[in-house]
Amino acid sequence: MLLRGPTHGYQLKREIGTLVGGTKLHNNQLYPALRRFVKNRWVTRRAAAGERGQTRHLYSLTAPGRQELLARASAFTEDDAVSAGSFWIRVGLFSLLSADDRTRILEARERHLRQRVAALSDVEARHRLDRYAAAITAHAKATLQAELDWIGQLRRVSDH
Repeated sequence: MLLRGPTHGYQLKREIGTLVGGTKLHNNQLYPALRRFVKNRWVTRRAAAGERGQTRHLYSLTAPGRQELLARASAFTEDDAVSAGSFWIRVGLFSLLSADDRTRILEARERHLRQRVAALSDVEARHRLDRYAAAITAHAKATLQAELDWIGQLRRVSDH
């Protein structure tokens, strides 16, 4: 969120909450992280006047913070590939990453998804599933296939 410029803590809290599922982000989830980022000099914090005369804090990404963000975003492991959230965050930062990093991230996520599809297909083949188990298995496979299709689209966009 800080890549686009200085932002108030409350705005960060609201927007990050929306991005992570539409829930309200608790202060104890955001502000300790911001304090750690300030301590590590990845983010600066300065006081600014609020609309009603109150003091608000404005956070800004520093050059070392940007470098840290890029390092963490490009470090995508097979364990990260299991997490949809970790993958989505990286995709959101693709414009900052190299073509090689984008390709590596897409390939890792694709491998994980294909393994999941194979595991579900194995369950279908080995077990007599009742209609509800069969329905959820089919739904899960369709969801995985939809993401695989999306990865194909991301590859085409990334190639241009």
